[in-house]
Amino acid sequence: MTRTAGDTGTTAGPRRNMRRGPARVRGTGHPFARYVLRRVVTSLLLLVGVTLVTFVLTNLVPGDPVAASLGQRAAEDPAIVAQFRAEYGLDKPLVVQYVTYLGNLLHGNLGTSTTTHNAVSSDLAAAVPATLEIALGAIVLSVLIGVLFGTLAAYRRGKTTDHVLRVVSLAGLSVPTFWLALVLYYAFYFQLHIAPGSGRLSSDFNVPPTITGLYTVDALLAGQLDTFLDALSHLFLPVLVLTLYTVGLLTRFVRTAVLEILDQDYVRAARAKGLPTRTVVRAYVLRGASVPILTVVGLAFGSLLSGTVLVESVFSWPGIGSYAYQSASHLDLPGVMGVGLVIGATYLLVNLVVDILYGVIDPRVRLA
Repeated sequence: MTRTAGDTGTTAGPRRNMRRGPARVRGTGHPFARYVLRRVVTSLLLLVGVTLVTFVLTNLVPGDPVAASLGQRAAEDPAIVAQFRAEYGLDKPLVVQYVTYLGNLLHGNLGTSTTTHNAVSSDLAAAVPATLEIALGAIVLSVLIGVLFGTLAAYRRGKTTDHVLRVVSLAGLSVPTFWLALVLYYAFYFQLHIAPGSGRLSSDFNVPPTITGLYTVDALLAGQLDTFLDALSHLFLPVLVLTLYTVGLLTRFVRTAVLEILDQDYVRAARAKGLPTRTVVRAYVLRGASVPILTVVGLAFGSLLSGTVLVESVFSWPGIGSYAYQSASHLDLPGVMGVGLVIGATYLLVNLVVDILYGVIDPRVRLA
């Protein structure tokens, strides 16, 4: 029997949907809020674990920090040794030292460096922006180039373009960064004279007024265009070295992720409808592959922030890598623990941001 427009069977479905629709809309915020709260609490607990692991491993390092800081002759004087240990709290049991360390952390006190005799927080406040400046430049360029190359290689699978891009990405992953840094420094600075020397600024320029710690940004905010261009030119080689490695990683990973999405039925249907390739790539392929791509981008950014020791050493870049090397070579325990805490907190923060973006991009993640 044919139903009319006024039949109950025809109108009941739409009425049920109208009643349930607003309830679903009002409730969507609660699962996401709980999802974010769980991730924040987990990150805080992991941060406490990072402090414990950093403290224990640092104190298990072989060597005498007293002799490394005072020198062998001064370390042979019991009075000087006792005064040094009392000043830095090394005369107390490890449990007491850790509790004291946590109490100081709650007040933003990371201790005093035995090498520079400055507050570790002050040293890191100057070192972290230097590393952040080259890491941000490298990750932005790497994402733009890596996603483009990976997507192009996936679309040209098995063809010459795919083979060339895979070889290029493999070369970027295989070449040691310190060797590449030395080669590029020699070629662009000593031979071609188109890149400046080491450091963040030339000796002819003064440091811009500190606002963010990023010389390029601070110079622009202060209206110092010449200083901005000089700082930007000093960024060229360090950013280039880090970008070449990271592009190789992202290209291979994006290619794999895009290939998996290209085999999905909804992508085939979109292409069968005759949609433009640009629309298919942007609205279907890259959106479907965004979660795994976001994962590797977050890991790459954390790696750039914590793994630039050799690159900073080659270019005399006063970043966190150089500070970590200086602290480790002098057995500067407060400095080493400060670097370890910053690196651990950086990874946790990056992972937290990535997890939250998961929930924004894919609702299934926050409702799981």
